[in-house]
Amino acid sequence: MTVFPPMTASVDPLAFIRANTRLRPVPHAPEIVLHVADEATELWQKTEEELEAIGLPPPFWAFAWAGGQALARYVLDHSEIVAGHRVLDFASGSGLVAIAAAKAGAVHVTASDLDPFAIPAIGLNAAANGVADRIAAVSRDLIDSDPGSAVVLAADIFYERDLAARVTAWLSGLHARGATVLVGDPGRSYLPRDRLTECATYTVPVSRSLEDAEIKRSSVWRFRG
Repeated sequence: MTVFPPMTASVDPLAFIRANTRLRPVPHAPEIVLHVADEATELWQKTEEELEAIGLPPPFWAFAWAGGQALARYVLDHSEIVAGHRVLDFASGSGLVAIAAAKAGAVHVTASDLDPFAIPAIGLNAAANGVADRIAAVSRDLIDSDPGSAVVLAADIFYERDLAARVTAWLSGLHARGATVLVGDPGRSYLPRDRLTECATYTVPVSRSLEDAEIKRSSVWRFRG
């Protein structure tokens, strides 16, 4: 039985993740397994307000989102994009795209996320896929910095206007400095289509309770300016 800690208790992220997720293959990239919440776990049923009451941020790291699945599939199928390169997976969440990059031959992947639970989740998932030695999870706001990566990957990040504007300007700058910048997105509201070239489109299995559909058309885009 899952036990959620009271608001005053200190939460051990690794123990919490193990207790509230199951190791499952990613539907659109079954070569990869992730610790995810599903309908059988109590974490799935918790609302954002209930999570806040026990001191936990929304568990975006506990799901394989549509854009991330599409981008992971694309990277696995086009390994030449990342093979031999240093890669940044921005807003990594579960680490899905970072793991795909490592499996496709990236020499090193920085997986960044500001959620303190995402960092141990990325480590657990990287270890479960045998690529922990090439993935470094970092909890820093990298927007407006130059990560020094030849390839920058980002999925499911254009859902909020102000954040999307900041990320778009930053990714455009990295592209202008020579980085390959790829985005996975199922058509969220603030996707900057005028700065992108579509590379591929997939039909991705998702949870209706997360995406309001069981299949989501999700595309991979490349920044062009």
